[in-house]
Amino acid sequence: MRGGEQICLSIPQKTHLYKKLIFPLQVIFEDEYLAVVYKPAGILVSGNRFKTVANALSQNIEQSNVIDATKPHPVHRLDYATTGVLLIGKTNTSIRLLNKMFENKEVKKVYYAVTIGEMKSKGEIILDIDGKFSKSYYNLVKTVPSKRFNKLNLVKLEPVTGRRHQLRKQLSAINNPILGDAIYGIENLILQGKGLYLHAYSLSFKHPFTDEQVCFKAEFPKRFKKIFPSKIAELTAITNCN
Repeated sequence: MRGGEQICLSIPQKTHLYKKLIFPLQVIFEDEYLAVVYKPAGILVSGNRFKTVANALSQNIEQSNVIDATKPHPVHRLDYATTGVLLIGKTNTSIRLLNKMFENKEVKKVYYAVTIGEMKSKGEIILDIDGKFSKSYYNLVKTVPSKRFNKLNLVKLEPVTGRRHQLRKQLSAINNPILGDAIYGIENLILQGKGLYLHAYSLSFKHPFTDEQVCFKAEFPKRFKKIFPSKIAELTAITNCN
């Protein structure tokens, strides 16, 4: 600049308006440090898409009043088609501690699935997934006959490790794929349009701030109840997470 120049600054009157995701979530539990929500099928936990659980949290979860409060954030993942309990951190410290608890296997996870075919009453499944060790335990809860699938089983699953698609891959590996699994199912036995019969039933752990042993459960989807009505009612009546 040499002096005498005229400088004009233009400020737009309207700023860019970001779309806000409107997606109600069922909140199972909430305090100043963490929350537990029910993740429905057909939505990602997080990622680059607009419609994710992470993007819907701010309208469903109260902002923490703790000094290091931050935007609510999921501390683990569930598959797109999986339903059930999802743990959310509400402060920077709680997110860090909860992540560490998952890493140290201090969070007990219980899933239920409907599987296809003849199955042993219980077992341990060990499988390398993408070059990494994975391990889960299963217990056969109930079996019903099926014209199309021969047998359908309600199975309780307790994963020890947390690999991507772990339970789906493990059950497929022992020839008992999950009903509705279009990726790992048996080609002529894939149930279309009914969803994946895999449900994250409960999480139990020691609350990192209160030291209380807590247990959170998510109600079974209706599609489970249609196949195993009496057994699901019996499990629902149990107050603990086992």
